[in-house]
Amino acid sequence: MRKHAFILATAAIVVLLVALTFPMSYTAAQDPAPTATPAVAEAGSGGTQLIFWHGLTGGDGPTMQRMVEMFVEENPDVSVRSEAYVWDQFYQKLQASFVAGTPPDVFIMHSNEIPHYADLGILGPTDHMFSDGGGPLDSADYAQPAFDYTVYDGSRYGVLLDNHGFGTWVNLNAFDRAGVSRDEAANPPASAEELIDLAKRLTIDANGNHPGDEGFDVENVVQWGMAIDWNRVTFESLLKQFGGSVVSEDGETATINSDAGKQALQFMHDLIYVHQVAADPAVVNAYNAYQADTVAIMASGSWFRNLLVEEHPEIEFTVWPMYQVGPNPGTWMSAHVLFVSPLLDGAKLEAAERLVAYLSQHDDVWAESGMTPARISAQEGLDAETFQSNVVFGQGFQAGGAFAPPLPNVTEITNAYEQEINAAINNQKSVEDALNDAAERMQDILDRN
Repeated sequence: MRKHAFILATAAIVVLLVALTFPMSYTAAQDPAPTATPAVAEAGSGGTQLIFWHGLTGGDGPTMQRMVEMFVEENPDVSVRSEAYVWDQFYQKLQASFVAGTPPDVFIMHSNEIPHYADLGILGPTDHMFSDGGGPLDSADYAQPAFDYTVYDGSRYGVLLDNHGFGTWVNLNAFDRAGVSRDEAANPPASAEELIDLAKRLTIDANGNHPGDEGFDVENVVQWGMAIDWNRVTFESLLKQFGGSVVSEDGETATINSDAGKQALQFMHDLIYVHQVAADPAVVNAYNAYQADTVAIMASGSWFRNLLVEEHPEIEFTVWPMYQVGPNPGTWMSAHVLFVSPLLDGAKLEAAERLVAYLSQHDDVWAESGMTPARISAQEGLDAETFQSNVVFGQGFQAGGAFAPPLPNVTEITNAYEQEINAAINNQKSVEDALNDAAERMQDILDRN
């Protein structure tokens, strides 16, 4: 009776919320939405089969599959069918599966989605799996601040798999071409002024000139000193550095247009239009330009590691934490979290929790995906040379990690201000107008909800 009531309640809530407040990023698909075709992988032949869904469709997917295969080898009574969807399709399909009463047994989501899906009834508390609740997983071994972001409304949801987010990728080849000693790449600049000075020396036009030189041709740059990979995420990192936040601590007021917000966005804007050390992201895709070996310094995600290591061995690089231009360390971060369906019981529930615990306890292997393991002991056990970015970025996350605010409507809010951030970076609006417009749009959403 309890399960049937849960399914009916979940279905009613999900249908209502999908109709009224489905996040804009998820409704961008055509109508009707295209069929989600997953990448499917089978592991093991045990009689208890688990269905495992996630959105790990990039270089991280094979690492996860290898971990699943390790699990079934050590647990021959269990088999696992893994289905990988692109994230937008994943979230649509996950909600629909609970409405239909046929959800996956185990799944992965991002930590910022916990409030929304916990309110839908799709997530079940996992306090019992941790040592402070009598379970096998050592609560003290999970890195902050990510571990606290799995707590919502007094309960812990899911099991933290990793910390991931932004740090700085430094192209040593670009230092050589600009005649800048690699010794200067050994440590990050100590201030915004030092960073801009270095970026100017690393920016070269077709005639060998640098920004500030007579005749510098910004329309004919062959190597950029910097690049902005993801406008919103870079902004959120710098916002944290200047002591700001997108919403107030109580989640009721948009604060994105604070002085801190203006300082963060103005710095990004000026990199392009004043200092001329970075291209307009609407014109030059930073992610691709770095791979083309035409960018020296780029803030980007921890997931960039595998791409460089496996596909671009010609690029020699080192890493810094997120470059710091404000008075405090700060970088955008998120986390992948493992969940068990709250509809399970008996042997399936036991097997699902066993899989989740195993993946968590082997997240040192997960480091090969580029992510920083969630467990402190796993982080400390990583070889600092092989996993330089995991270690350095992980230290940055603990020093100044900036998570999305824990609000059920956080995706809708994020979509609202991301458009305004892009408008300022593309020079379509002033920094002040873009942030004021963002605050107004955000406040409408906060008030409505």
